Amino acid sequence: MPRIQIDLPERFPFSTELQIYQSHINEAGHLDNAQLLTLVSEARERFFAALDMKQTQVEGSVGIVIADAAVQYLSEAFHGETLVFEMAAADFNKYGCDLAYRVRERATGRDVARGKTGIVFFDYAARKIAPVPGSFREKVGP
Repeated sequence: MPRIQIDLPERFPFSTELQIYQSHINEAGHLDNAQLLTLVSEARERFFAALDMKQTQVEGSVGIVIADAAVQYLSEAFHGETLVFEMAAADFNKYGCDLAYRVRERATGRDVARGKTGIVFFDYAARKIAPVPGSFREKVGP
């Protein structure tokens, strides 16, 4: 079976830093793969906050749900390191897009991971998918 290959956008308009805590480390002594997704979730929350939005309230009762996720792990990361998460919206369709991300270790610039999370916009009041809100598209690009 072929390995996942993730093509990243040329630029990332959002960046945030997160430190690796002991609770993120697995028995092998490095960042646990599931904990990386927890850190990506925190970065995504900060991304939406930077847009003056909440993930559950992008526009009115419309927020997002996660449709899928893909990750390429590129190197180990360790307790005490600070990771830089860069994020960009890409590959829009009528109901959503991908949030592509790159994760690097701050001090060395070492690539730790890259990935994408597919998001679908969801009207929480109507309990059904919704088109991408214009306000979101205006703030993040095409």
